[in-house]
Amino acid sequence: MTTAAHALTLLLAFSGFAALALSLDRHHRAAFRTPVPRRRVGGLRAAGWSGLALAFAAAVGSSGWTFGPVQWVGSLTASALAVVALIAYRPGWLRTAALVALPLAAVMLPLALPH
Repeated sequence: MTTAAHALTLLLAFSGFAALALSLDRHHRAAFRTPVPRRRVGGLRAAGWSGLALAFAAAVGSSGWTFGPVQWVGSLTASALAVVALIAYRPGWLRTAALVALPLAAVMLPLALPH
């Protein structure tokens, strides 16, 4: 697995976990200082699960079925720890970090594709 593929998997998993965290009222209040609107919960949950699924696809696409799922679980662990740390210490930064992670993942995509 290349560094770009690993970064892509981490960034997608981070964005997914951040969206799932922000779909919960407690974390949304900490980050935005307002309760989560009911109409936004479904979109955040869908975005979160989609980010985790795309991270799985990136890991399997770059490392194959033998090592890809193992690499995905490692990326899930690291990105979940990063989301938890941001929620605990700087909840306002979570939304910015999640939004920055998506364009970075788009930049990493062509670099992570196997040639």
